[in-house]
Amino acid sequence: MARPLGSPGEPIAPGAGDGGAPDDRAGEDRTGEGDIEPGKRLIRVAGDRSQSLAERLAARLHRLAWRTPLHTLRLRGRYPLKLLGVPADPIAGDVSAGRALMGGRMIHLGESLDLETMDLAAPGLSPGFVDTLHGFAWLRDLAAAAPRERAAPVAEAITREWLATHGAQVAEPAWRADIIGRRILFWGAHAPLILSSADVVYRSAVLNNLARAARHLDRGAEKAEQGLPRLTAFAGVIAAGLLIPGGDARLAAGEAGLARAMAASLYGDGGLANRSPVAQLELVELLAQLRAVYLGMDREPHEAVSAALSRAVPALLGVTLGDGGLSSWQGGAPIAAARVAAAIEASGVRARPLRQARDWGYQRLGCGQAVLVLDAAPPPASRLAAGGCASTLAFEFSDGAHRLIVNCGGPRGGGVLPAEFAEALRSTAAHSTLIVADSNSTAIHDDGSLGRGVTEVELDRHELEGGSRLDVSHDGYARRFGFIHRRQLLLSGDGRELKGEDVLLPANRRRRASDAGFAIRFHLAPGIEVTPTADEQGALLRLPGGPLWQFRCKGAALATEESLWIDPAGRPRGSVQIVMTGEAAAGGASVSWLFRRAA
Repeated sequence: MARPLGSPGEPIAPGAGDGGAPDDRAGEDRTGEGDIEPGKRLIRVAGDRSQSLAERLAARLHRLAWRTPLHTLRLRGRYPLKLLGVPADPIAGDVSAGRALMGGRMIHLGESLDLETMDLAAPGLSPGFVDTLHGFAWLRDLAAAAPRERAAPVAEAITREWLATHGAQVAEPAWRADIIGRRILFWGAHAPLILSSADVVYRSAVLNNLARAARHLDRGAEKAEQGLPRLTAFAGVIAAGLLIPGGDARLAAGEAGLARAMAASLYGDGGLANRSPVAQLELVELLAQLRAVYLGMDREPHEAVSAALSRAVPALLGVTLGDGGLSSWQGGAPIAAARVAAAIEASGVRARPLRQARDWGYQRLGCGQAVLVLDAAPPPASRLAAGGCASTLAFEFSDGAHRLIVNCGGPRGGGVLPAEFAEALRSTAAHSTLIVADSNSTAIHDDGSLGRGVTEVELDRHELEGGSRLDVSHDGYARRFGFIHRRQLLLSGDGRELKGEDVLLPANRRRRASDAGFAIRFHLAPGIEVTPTADEQGALLRLPGGPLWQFRCKGAALATEESLWIDPAGRPRGSVQIVMTGEAAAGGASVSWLFRRAA
């Protein structure tokens, strides 16, 4: 029988843990304290949480204007006889997807499209697949799978069909600003695949469509949705300015627009305002591809591009776990390490993980082989993030390459999930944190928007001789139940012990809090074998092919329940969750718990 874990009910004290002073060389990010701001910090939610009626009407009028003769006239003009250059694509494609294209099928995250029978007017695909199709991201996969002489006929056949269906009619999604931005980038990088034909009429049609799309983007990039879509649109403007002759004015306008979009969409620490790690990865990939266009044209990247990459890469690395893949936040799948590494390599930025993203809202503890990532901020504003989650104070935890504590995840960056299923994954219960009365810490409305809940998060972080300590709290349950949720975490210097305490405190001394039930959930990674201890206050956790961990708790009833995890391919996989339940009286409640590596 495993040895007892001691007393998890003891308060977390500085220097706690079973190791001595940590070696500064141990772990991936124990060196340097420059990115840590010790002491307390108050993080407040942004004011406006949804797009205004006036903004929605303006966007609709903009799209309606596409149908007018005036807009058609604006798209007319000369088209280039050739591009000024062919920049390299810095990111390798998916060879298996490219081979499927060579065999007559386009595949994307579990979906497929038969090229022989495809109807590009109504392909019947998920939005993510449609965006990939119209953005021509599949050219990257095709280029990875076959030499140009074999791949070009396939690329040309699809491009001809696309031009016949969508080339003349200006309508969404094919002519959405961010999709055009991606299409220009991919057409430029893989021009040999779509412009190798001896058919002069076809080549002229491709180049004419490129010129028309650039003119459309000149007027529409600023009106794209704030965040990654607008950044992508302006990246397309810049690429067009670099690749199409006579583009100096367009280039200057695109660079100015990109700088404005970055100021509105990126926090000072490099994180996107939608707080999505998957979107952060897509941002790094986008900027790396744009950087390659500059370098391919023998130009230095604009300072806004270089500065954004230098900040975005550490923020991205800050939400990776010990296996190198992304942790799951804001509806995102846990993207595999290979894609993350490829994006970092393409960026040209070498940096350590950002341990304290003060504005983006993620805290990272790294000791020994252990890595913990905590959501320490309110959810993103609805106007910036469709699919935001009620995940405040949840965390994920890994031991080396083995994931131990996870969140359930979501579909972004992964496969296609049923709408109701995807909505359930946004709930507090789908994350490794405390939930009161089975109610989300931030309300999720039927239309998908976020409502009242967490408005403030208080954070106190210290790097100690014996490890790293976090003390965080949020007010998501204060209005409805009268409680503040406080979570204390201490990761020992050798990474072999994680001690925690979850406390419900009365939010207002003048107002009596309501008695309420609560549950603390720790979702375990798939494959972990859980064996409860005889006293029903602990469990042994056997990681597949990895170490043995022990768990103890005090102050709540312990049980195990079924759970699930969305894997990097977007597939739901069965797993187990540890659930600690109890009743919070008016004076509050406290539950202490401990994870310790046994071998």
